[in-house]
Amino acid sequence: MADKSPLKTVLKTSLPAVIDLSASTFMWTFEAILIGKISAAAFGGHGMAVQIIVVILTLLLTFVVGSSIIINRYLGANDTWEANHIMSQALMLGIFMAIAIACLWYYGADFIFLLIRDRGSGARQAGIIYLKTVAKFAPLVLTNFVALGIIRGAGQTESAMKINLSIVALNFVLAPMLIFGLFGFPRLEVRGAAMAMGVSHSLGFVATLLFLRSRKSELFLSFREITTPNLKTFRRLFKAGVPTTVEQLVWALGQLVVSSYAAVLGVTVLAAHQIFLRIQAVLSMFYLGFSIGAMTLVGKNIGADDRQGAVRTALAANRIVFIFAFFVFISMAIFARPLVAIFTADVDVIQLGASVIIVFALVQVPKALDGVLIGNLRGVGDLKWLMWVTIASVVFLEVGLNWLLVFAMDYSLMALWLVHLCDESLRSLVNYLRFQGGKWKMGDV
Repeated sequence: MADKSPLKTVLKTSLPAVIDLSASTFMWTFEAILIGKISAAAFGGHGMAVQIIVVILTLLLTFVVGSSIIINRYLGANDTWEANHIMSQALMLGIFMAIAIACLWYYGADFIFLLIRDRGSGARQAGIIYLKTVAKFAPLVLTNFVALGIIRGAGQTESAMKINLSIVALNFVLAPMLIFGLFGFPRLEVRGAAMAMGVSHSLGFVATLLFLRSRKSELFLSFREITTPNLKTFRRLFKAGVPTTVEQLVWALGQLVVSSYAAVLGVTVLAAHQIFLRIQAVLSMFYLGFSIGAMTLVGKNIGADDRQGAVRTALAANRIVFIFAFFVFISMAIFARPLVAIFTADVDVIQLGASVIIVFALVQVPKALDGVLIGNLRGVGDLKWLMWVTIASVVFLEVGLNWLLVFAMDYSLMALWLVHLCDESLRSLVNYLRFQGGKWKMGDV
């Protein structure tokens, strides 16, 4: 891979992933905008439900990231048989986890949403309805999440993009019809949003399965492999994936705690915070797309024993996201109030959001850089480092310092995002120094 332009290779692999992941997050955001038209309480409850889903999805990263790292090493070494074996075993574990998570969502929703002190606003009930409805589709939805993640992580980002765009297109059509009761459909509001998501992703599972059984796929799903457990492979998957899962789970739980701080401060603060999280989710897909591209290409370079190519690829990805993040910062600074007003007509929420958005915009620069640095370090197998850095940042900054500022010193939404700016800046710095220091060269999966 050393003879190829790193910039072109990164763009070819990463841009389809950016489109793919952005489409999914756009759908979450579009859904949030629709629900925001119902009420601020429904908007806040739906936002909390989405965050809970994201927290649980991180558990499945054990099989997505862990298997992708190993698969890329084998593909780099042209060993497709072992790559197929790893994929099948990862999907087997993913199916078991999907069923367990579906039960957790359905039977645990009432307890989980005690996090919201809704004071009769209805936010808690909206969240419970959404989560329980999604749970009914969860086994297929979550298994498809794992399968598409493996396809994407193995470098077939264009194929994953096509499947996911089809899912999003169907969801885009069904959501307003079921939420507002258009064209003769019943008005189901929050439940309708969940049903639209469940139906479209379940059909997407069928498309993914057919792709993995076709000749178009670089990986091939063997029914024999997926029904024959291999304990040695399971141990490899957990070794490679558990640090990433702990990293992402701790981060997601930390953000859920921060959202609970916002919820305690009131529905207005919660709604404004959820708007920023929705915008952040869309932007993060750009960063994540390049993170996946960097992880894939760096991993294949390591598998092909081309460490110099791995470094060139990593640096090219970082340059691209820095330019994008700087453009985002300038745009948000100019269009602050109209951007917040897209999500709600509540005057108080718009005023609060517009007063904080400049800090939120500034967060994007270190967050973009850190996203790709994380992909670089995952590609070379430096997973435990990332896990410990995230644990430290969540415990001491996101949870600890935010609690001190919000509850002990009586600050509000501005404090939450100033702490986040500090957190992202520190993490991008230490991850950059780690990658440049070269200790990752000892990483192995």
